[in-house]
Formats: sequence, structure tokens, C-alpha cells
Amino acid sequence: MVHLTDLEVRDLARMSGIVVDSALRLHRDLGPGLLESVYETLLARALQKQGLDVQRQVPIRFSYDGADFPVGFRADILVGHQLLVEVKSVEQTLKSHVKQVVTYVRLANLPAGLLLNFGAPLLRLGMKRIANHPPLTGTRLPTHFGATQPVEVDGVQYLHGTGHG
Repeated sequence: MVHLTDLEVRDLARMSGIVVDSALRLHRDLGPGLLESVYETLLARALQKQGLDVQRQVPIRFSYDGADFPVGFRADILVGHQLLVEVKSVEQTLKSHVKQVVTYVRLANLPAGLLLNFGAPLLRLGMKRIANHPPLTGTRLPTHFGATQPVEVDGVQYLHGTGHG
């Protein structure tokens, strides 16, 4: 788990809000049905225009049991070195997509991740937030995602702080 100060949580909430607002605008303007790479490119561009530090297709290194993986996976978008954004363009988000983001966020030791499915008829139905930190007293994460609660996938609870948009 990543431990954040109140200031870091507020900054993460601000970045998450900008990402969600930008994604909603992109989905409203273009609709579902395009390739993931199109949404990824346009979302990254919109975030950069708003002054956020954005990287695309970031190789994430990790080690396990003496084995080193220089490119264990690639983050679609990394915002401010804190927020992983996984872009999908599928008809329906699967449990495996949520598990993927949970694992990416944990292995990259990032405080949070967003799963954005641009293939959903309404983007808010295709958004999931994954947090990799304990909640801080008196601090709430973005209200876009509703109440903060554990993620449950196949009867297993993962990390604290997932909600739905």
C-alpha cells in the first residue's frame, strides 16, 4: 500500500477529476466504437493541454523471487507519476480488466488507477477507480466515483477505495 499525505490525496483527487472530466468530454464528442489507441492518444493530448504531466505506454519494471522484468507491463497513461490510467474500448468491462488494473497499480507502487472503458454506451458505466492506499481521516477522494469501498472480484476484496462513476 502507498501512504499519502492529505496534500497528496487532494492532488491525486484533482488529477483524477481532470482525467474523468476529459474522458467524459471525449466520449460525449466521439462516442464509443473507436480503437483504444485513438482514445488513449486523444485523452493524453487533452490532459497535456490542461498542464498535467502525462506519459504514454510507460514500461513498468518489477521483480519477483529474484526474477527481474524490465518491462513487466506497460501503463497506457501515467499522470503526474501517481495515477495509472488503463484505457479500454470494449462492449463491457470484465472482472479481468479490474484485476489487471489492481495488479498494475500494486506492482508499480502507485497510489491509484483508473479503468476507463470508452466502449460503454455511457462512459460513467465503464469507469472504475482503484486505490492503493489507506483512507485518510477527513479526506475524501473524488465524488465522481461515489462512496469509497473495497473492490470485490470473484469473492476476493482488493485494496481500499474503489467506486463507480
